[in-house]
Amino acid sequence: MDTYALKRKNSQPQEPSAGCTFKNPENAEKIPAGKLIDELGLKGYTIGDAMVSQKHANFIINRGNATSNDFLQLVEFIEKKALSLKGIALQPEILMLR
Repeated sequence: MDTYALKRKNSQPQEPSAGCTFKNPENAEKIPAGKLIDELGLKGYTIGDAMVSQKHANFIINRGNATSNDFLQLVEFIEKKALSLKGIALQPEILMLR
């Protein structure tokens, strides 16, 4: 296995996901989105079958039967927490049709 693939396997969840959910905030303390979400205590937080990954908090994984509504509700919950508790407006990295 090449070095990049091994690093990715060790640092990113292997469960189904859409990849990194949020862009790293530009105007914040230069804290990566995953670290911010982790600091909010949201690793493992679930709505329906959508869950913030325990391995990398900027990934929302599908635990088996997550719906698009589960995913969108979790994204909105994370956005609200980041804004209310840290004053940081997270921007989605993935394209979502709402």
